[in-house]
Amino acid sequence: MTRSSLLVRIPSATRPAMASAVTALTAAVALGWPVASAHAQAANPNAMVDNFEAVNGKHPGFRRSGAKGVCAAGDFVGTAEGRALSTASAFSGQPVPVIARFSVGGGNPKAPDNARGVRGLSLQFNLPGGEVWQMANINTPVFGASSPEQLFAALESRKPDPATGKPDPAKVKAFNDANPDVLLQGKYLASQPIPASYANQNYWGVNAFAFVNAQGNKRFAKWVFEPVEGAKGLSDEEAKARPADFLIDELRQRVATAPVAFRFVLQLAQPGDNVNSAVVPLPDDRPKVVAGTLTIRQVQPDAGGDCAAITFNPVALPKGVEPSADPVLLGRAAPYAVSLGRRLGEGNKQ
Repeated sequence: MTRSSLLVRIPSATRPAMASAVTALTAAVALGWPVASAHAQAANPNAMVDNFEAVNGKHPGFRRSGAKGVCAAGDFVGTAEGRALSTASAFSGQPVPVIARFSVGGGNPKAPDNARGVRGLSLQFNLPGGEVWQMANINTPVFGASSPEQLFAALESRKPDPATGKPDPAKVKAFNDANPDVLLQGKYLASQPIPASYANQNYWGVNAFAFVNAQGNKRFAKWVFEPVEGAKGLSDEEAKARPADFLIDELRQRVATAPVAFRFVLQLAQPGDNVNSAVVPLPDDRPKVVAGTLTIRQVQPDAGGDCAAITFNPVALPKGVEPSADPVLLGRAAPYAVSLGRRLGEGNKQ
């Protein structure tokens, strides 16, 4: 058999998505994702995605997390404060194009919009010179686990019992009692109203990143995208009166009338702050700077769009921004790549 006979021709329409998967997996390897270790199950990205499917149900073609969503597009303009902190070209002061995806948390593409839960704003900044900056932001300041191992075990505890089709309450309680970190996100969401619009939510990055300036100085920070119009929610009665799929239509109608803007706010860590935990926010008194403005100018009219094949891998970073050692952050790339590969094989859906 000749070498040429082993070549596989990939359709041109599929190549960008395949490139995204390869980029994510390459990043995972470069960051030292432990594909074989004492925590082999938790570290195996296929096993992690299997657990998401076991808990959320398998929905071919959809993302294993944030399955329900819509693509959008806009631009980002950085500020002088951003340029002082980082050499990243996103802060040049010139508009850079952004691909966005708003979503409902979880793996169910039919999850109701009028219930409490995570809402997401994932972004890809298309920067000069072919650089990209990808983000996965959520409307809570904390993640649902402090490590990939804890997340894997949390999913294990919530797998449906074959006899009942539901999780075993005793297993869930035992795990939660031993791992209070996994309850922090739910407690925050329970304290908040049901979102009235994708356009009126704060979206946190939850992980810290180092911003590197022209002198090589690094400053760790966590960020939040704050809606210029302010955060707004619904009462329980108002939410019940909304259709189960109102968020996408509301966003389309809103953006058709006027763009939606978010301030990119960096909260700066001080020496001694924990910058390696997705469940520990920075203290409230830490200084904040507005590093730019994100403006959403278009929402896709259907279930397709440019974001459909993007993994939104948060360690896809430009020069001038570096990851922290947060294990949740460093553990995302490989499962994202596996999820994308499965979606492509099943027939990618939005």
